Amino acid sequence: MTTDSKPSFTQLTPRPLGPTPFTTVHPDPTPAPPRPTCPDSGASITVGPVDAALGHRAVVVKLTNCRSTPITVDGYPDIAVLDADRRAMNVTATHGTSYMAIDPGPKQLVLRKGETALAAISWSSTVEAGADKASGTYLAVARGKGEHAVVWPVDTDLGTTAKITLTAWCRNFPT
Repeated sequence: MTTDSKPSFTQLTPRPLGPTPFTTVHPDPTPAPPRPTCPDSGASITVGPVDAALGHRAVVVKLTNCRSTPITVDGYPDIAVLDADRRAMNVTATHGTSYMAIDPGPKQLVLRKGETALAAISWSSTVEAGADKASGTYLAVARGKGEHAVVWPVDTDLGTTAKITLTAWCRNFPT
């Protein structure tokens, strides 16, 4: 072996392009979900998560004007607590302040496109001896009496009292 010998390398022959054991197949992209539409009423209603404190519960309802012309909200939302079969439960609804939210009182609000109004639905999970516990699975929420309601899944552990308290629609909750 001479000192000036160089290692020999084998010339690689290029392979034709094509599938390899690691070829990634890209399926058709998943179609995007349809964009939410604005209901005829112009009032898009959403319900937030349940907040809890010392046996009390509350959810905030948000109504947004999704059409180009103003809408009016006045007073209190119309609420029904529904069971797992989406049947209305026998629940007593009162208007006012609860442990969880201060009621600003009824007032007419005019909402331009994109503006919102808020209301709170609250209840206690109080259990009294000898009575059956009531638990709802959904809330049906409407802008007001006679309006179309939207249904949201909300577990409402009403205890044995089967009572809810509603605040009036407002731009911001009083503190």
